[in-house]
Amino acid sequence: MGLPRLSIRRPRLPRTRAGRRRAVQAVMLGCVLALLPATWMFAVAGDRLRTTEDAPRTEVAVVFGAGLWAGEPSPYLAHRLDAAAKLYRAGRIEVVLVTGDNSRADYDEPDAMRTYLTRHGVPDGHIVSDYAGFDTWDSCVRAKKIFGVNHAVLISQGFHIRRAVALCQAAGVDSYGVGVDAKHDATWYYGGTREIFAAGKAALDAVFKPDPRFLGPKEPGVGEALAAGR
Repeated sequence: MGLPRLSIRRPRLPRTRAGRRRAVQAVMLGCVLALLPATWMFAVAGDRLRTTEDAPRTEVAVVFGAGLWAGEPSPYLAHRLDAAAKLYRAGRIEVVLVTGDNSRADYDEPDAMRTYLTRHGVPDGHIVSDYAGFDTWDSCVRAKKIFGVNHAVLISQGFHIRRAVALCQAAGVDSYGVGVDAKHDATWYYGGTREIFAAGKAALDAVFKPDPRFLGPKEPGVGEALAAGR
């Protein structure tokens, strides 16, 4: 006995001109709504993007985690840290807040970032670690509420920096972004595609302002590092 055939019903197009017009309008409205979050990000971050050469002098730079390879910063993360070290050596920042994932004992982005920075000329006492920066919104909120950061230069790849600036602005951190160069490889294209979908979540975070996955008590690390450097 043969297997039963599956009948797949094709969607029917509207038969009337008015019905087809409404269908086109619905599709256009969907496209507009899908693009609104990205438009918001570009509007907020439009005049707040800089390079390592013209970044404003700011006490704190925030570097977002971007993965580890065998316990070392991934190439993308290394580029972000190189930019932070360059800003520090140029005297444009005083403290680097490294924020990343340490949700497992065998995975510690902030400590790997700290070690990399000290190897590249940033004194250990000028680095502060946020071990609960599980995503961009969490990192921005914690920078403000936990570490007391009111102004910062944010460092990330170009495909991510607009979202970082928009979210930190929404979290109350007056921010400028430095987008570092990156090779246009599979990771870069994946990151750029991911941003299209991440923009929707970012807009919701900015509107509803949820608490981070982990908030915890305030930490004086940034203030102490700044005071020690004066």
